[in-house]
Amino acid sequence: MPSPAVGSRSDQSTVLRSVSASNNRAVVVGLYGVPGSGKTFLLDQLERELGQEHFAFYEGSSVIATVVPGGLDAFRKMEKREKTHWRQLAIDTIGKKCTDTGKVAVVAGHFMFWHEEEETGRRVYTQNDLDTFTHILYLDVPAEVVAQRRLNDTERSRPSTSVTHLHKWQQAEKSELRLLCRLHGILFSLVSPRPTLLGRVLTLLRDFRHHTEEYNISHAESKLDEALTESKGQLETVLVMDADRTLAAEDTGTLFWKNVLSCRQTSDKGCPLKALFSSPLGYSYTAFRQATLLYEEAADEQEFDTLCQDVASEVNMHPEFVSLLQLVAKQGHIGAVIVSCGLRRVWDKVLEKNSLSKTVKVIAGGRIEDGFIVTAAVKAALVTRLRDTHKTYVWAFGDSPLDLRMLDKADQAIVVVGDEKTRSKTMDAALMHAIDNSGLRARQALLPGNAPPRLDTTKLPLVRLTERAFIDSVLCRHARVLHATDRNAAKLLMTPMRDAKIAGPVLREAHRRVGWYLATEFLADVIGTEDYPIPHVLGHHTSGYRLLHEQHTSIVALMRGGEAMAFGVNEAFPLAMFFHARSPDDIMLHHLQGQHTVILVDSVVNSGKTAVQFVQRVRNLYPTIRVVIIAGVVQAQCVSEGSLAQALVCHAGLSLIALRLSDNKFTGRGTTDTGNRLFNTTHLP
Repeated sequence: MPSPAVGSRSDQSTVLRSVSASNNRAVVVGLYGVPGSGKTFLLDQLERELGQEHFAFYEGSSVIATVVPGGLDAFRKMEKREKTHWRQLAIDTIGKKCTDTGKVAVVAGHFMFWHEEEETGRRVYTQNDLDTFTHILYLDVPAEVVAQRRLNDTERSRPSTSVTHLHKWQQAEKSELRLLCRLHGILFSLVSPRPTLLGRVLTLLRDFRHHTEEYNISHAESKLDEALTESKGQLETVLVMDADRTLAAEDTGTLFWKNVLSCRQTSDKGCPLKALFSSPLGYSYTAFRQATLLYEEAADEQEFDTLCQDVASEVNMHPEFVSLLQLVAKQGHIGAVIVSCGLRRVWDKVLEKNSLSKTVKVIAGGRIEDGFIVTAAVKAALVTRLRDTHKTYVWAFGDSPLDLRMLDKADQAIVVVGDEKTRSKTMDAALMHAIDNSGLRARQALLPGNAPPRLDTTKLPLVRLTERAFIDSVLCRHARVLHATDRNAAKLLMTPMRDAKIAGPVLREAHRRVGWYLATEFLADVIGTEDYPIPHVLGHHTSGYRLLHEQHTSIVALMRGGEAMAFGVNEAFPLAMFFHARSPDDIMLHHLQGQHTVILVDSVVNSGKTAVQFVQRVRNLYPTIRVVIIAGVVQAQCVSEGSLAQALVCHAGLSLIALRLSDNKFTGRGTTDTGNRLFNTTHLP
């Protein structure tokens, strides 16, 4: 079981600087609502509850009175253009103070004024407001309540306004603000008095204060770590699955809003999520944060839970996935986690309905209390964390462009292809681009089985989730493939190896450097390190580090191309045993007895046939020993679908480490053979 402290982030209570993740602006929250909705009263309550250590509270008209010579009396006598100038200066002043202090500004203001005899309202917001606000909360108080408050207000002179006009005024402000906020990347939410206005706004402000994209990923990673901590054993493989239209044909977000709208007396029957993701926000971090606020608007806690239960009852998981997950549940070395942009609570209930809730964890949001939202970046980050931090072999399943980054990061990628009428219309183009330009290697599973495949089955091969071979490949203990292909260090190290002008001792030295690099950068992580006492230069003793069980490690140089690289590995781990092998039969039992790890080093792995033969020889002699293959260049296909992948997929404790994976299918001969170049024998027949 992975330690919960592995790669742990700083405590979530450590508050990140109050900035908007989407544009690094200081957090400035606008409080809007028609006059009489209680903005000033709420502002005073918030100040008493939150204090001024992390928040600053501003009444918009008071700030205007401060910056305008002559105060509000002078301001009221000005022309529209002059008023706009001072309104802009007021919000700019607030924004600058907030930036300088790092505090969250909460500003009560007006969006429009609208006398009942006027045909349209007079909008008083400015472009600077739209450039400064990061969030806007609209006090959605019933027009009847607002009308009564205005009548009872003895401190202010307010014109008489009918309930009908107040309602029209509110509707105009809400619709215009929602549109403007989406156009300018501002998070917008209606807040109603149910159950208490103060409580809802406090929850939102505390969330707004610290929620950035960086914080969001960190929080999601912490949830992943917690999920793995609760697993039943030491995980070697993890299945990461999208939910909507992957595990089931249904889209739970669409079902949720269909149920919400059917309960409301409204002519608007469109799905709010569709409108949101079709807006300029697209599928950004800000868009998914806005989606959470929509869910908060839609229902209180009890109503939300009931709606989620109703949606879950309509969802039918694909039986192929149910069967696979039931098999996974019986394995101690495999875990499964749903990573969804949808609603966590719905999928918790779906899993419970299918008796899978104890073994499959859900990482998803939907409510402010969840603390994070899942985006395409989060999906990719979680798969990366599983591979790089928790050292697990990752299978990823997804259906849409939002899943492509996650699929690309996984060891095995499965694109779930649904009914042509309901599946993503943009996936084909995005998938083609990912395969052709980003190096994505994936297969496709058709659910239902009669669905037409995406692209062509040569570019995206078919796989059946119920086939015995596929199930065995998921359930067995997988080899780990680690490489530095895209790293700058690899680009530098591989240059002399590929330079046709370099051969002999200089090329052998380049290979030695690669061996040392791969040993220290990757092998130490795969095997682990141990500390031991060393004398410090200042005269006392301190701790040094070496490879775990270094004295019980055998380095095998596969002759003749692997020798120079093997010397580099040995230089990194000088206590290890070193010997040469021209063929698998050169490895004898006495080379392995009492050892914990054997490292097979070659310069190039093409088809993987030779590597397979050496591994089989080692395992025939010593079935439980850890085997690591180290090579400079590995042909990519042989580790995804070639003989090496097929033969080694069920070998426990096997890893392959390469400087780079290559798509070239080329076997060197004569002057291009690596062994000949290493030893200046390119002229020999």
